[in-house]
Amino acid sequence: MSKYSIGVDFGTLSGRALLVNVETGEELASSVFDYPHAVMDETLPSGKKLGPDWALEHPQDYLDVFAHTIPAVLKESGVSPEDVIGVGIDFTACTLLPVKADGTPLCFLDQYKDEPHAYIKLWKHHAAQDKANKLNEIAEKTNQDWLARYGGKISSEWAFPKVWQVLDEAPQVYEDADFFIEAADWVIWQLTGTQTRNSCTAGYKAMWHKQKGYPDKSFFKALDPRLENVIEDKFNCPISPLGAKAGEITEEAAKLTGLKVGTAVAVANVDAHVTVPAVAIDGPGKMLAIMGTSTCHVLLGTEEHTVPGMCGVVEDGICPGFFGYEAGQSCVGDHFAWFVENCVPPQYYEEAKAEGLNIHQYLTKKAEKLKVGQSGLVALDWWNGNRSVLVDVDLTGLMLGMTLQTKPEEMYRALIEATAYGTRKIIETFRANGVPVNEFYASGGISQKNPMAMQIYADIIQIPIRIGGTSQGPALGSAIFGAVAAGAKQGGYDDVFQAAKKMGKVRDTVYYPIPENAAVYDKLYEEYTILHDYFGRGANDVMKRLKEIKKQQS
Repeated sequence: MSKYSIGVDFGTLSGRALLVNVETGEELASSVFDYPHAVMDETLPSGKKLGPDWALEHPQDYLDVFAHTIPAVLKESGVSPEDVIGVGIDFTACTLLPVKADGTPLCFLDQYKDEPHAYIKLWKHHAAQDKANKLNEIAEKTNQDWLARYGGKISSEWAFPKVWQVLDEAPQVYEDADFFIEAADWVIWQLTGTQTRNSCTAGYKAMWHKQKGYPDKSFFKALDPRLENVIEDKFNCPISPLGAKAGEITEEAAKLTGLKVGTAVAVANVDAHVTVPAVAIDGPGKMLAIMGTSTCHVLLGTEEHTVPGMCGVVEDGICPGFFGYEAGQSCVGDHFAWFVENCVPPQYYEEAKAEGLNIHQYLTKKAEKLKVGQSGLVALDWWNGNRSVLVDVDLTGLMLGMTLQTKPEEMYRALIEATAYGTRKIIETFRANGVPVNEFYASGGISQKNPMAMQIYADIIQIPIRIGGTSQGPALGSAIFGAVAAGAKQGGYDDVFQAAKKMGKVRDTVYYPIPENAAVYDKLYEEYTILHDYFGRGANDVMKRLKEIKKQQS
């Protein structure tokens, strides 16, 4: 009798469950549930207004994902819960919530239903940027050796700027919270009744190191005397390695999901990192770009190096036995969505409809007829700030070279090219700092749906690009970890690489660089680099000055 595992992928707007045959990797059923509260970036459910750069979510939505999607995939596939041996989950990060000792989110309590700081701070909550700036300043001043492992800067998207914002703006919430926990670990707690902290989010988002632990309490005291004991008081839980079993489905979770009591549950993971085994990557030097609204670049290495602007290097942070490196771009799919929503004339929509195409397909059809450099445009990919290698959320977008003859398809292509230039900048920075990048893999919607974009990427980064064999990379990766949590005795695997070899998949399609295109892109990339350094490294802070004027006038 075949055995199966389920991967649950928690994204920014929805959660998805995928049921997979652990022997073959065949995907039998999937189900998506949209979060009823979506992203709360303007108001709470009560109507209470939020400030600029806030991004919150509601934990009930995550429980509803389990309640809707897991029964749905069991029903669609006809698989018996008796034959499901493991469950794995992945999550956006850092997505953080304050909870009581029994795991109850503070926003579930009546006295906190109208308090923004009692809710989940989503990964893209940027309202703690002032705290991140101060944290980086003090870390530099006090020569914190861990800072180099994160490219020299901690982002406002990470754990401690968010926790510090709660302490500063809502001290009672901080006081009443027994723990601040990643949503990834919270949902595992709800399934197993056991609190865990996964090594991936602890390492990449909370400055934890396998050998040295968290930063010293003297550092937290230097930030704010009230934070001196933040680790002991709010993060006091053992760190669990990836690939380990977090626990088993409880009776309560069985009622919620329809799974069997005792089913193995894997330690949580991050949506980008968990995708590595889904494309069967088995060693160092192979970069994976998970391309969606943003792009995360992950890479295995055999040594720990410091790389300027990387999001982190964590031992065993992606797969056991390797140092896991992360970098990223905070605006990719969002980039293109912004353009079609705001800059495309009605005529284009009408023509697209007449041809039976959506607007992205129509723009792509027109853009792929252009020669490299024909538009005379070059753009920067900072419409949502820069994650790597500048680590600066206050940078903004730029497009140069427009004339009265510039067409929408030229601008659309320039934005795609900009994101590819940003990826090349990341690759070059890794290589220059002792971390090889020899192969390149892509996963996510853009890689599956837009051949033109992937050819542009291949021409710009000048590495052949292999495409993941599933449209649901994170969910498949989570299912792989679920099979490992179950172990070989239950029909799963004892090693993530064995599981990846059987369950991971890559398409036959490979995008190879076209030499004549690459030669022109080299010239355009030189111009991109000049603009990147001029506006991004302090020669001209006009983007930040404009943002400040905007803030004063809003």
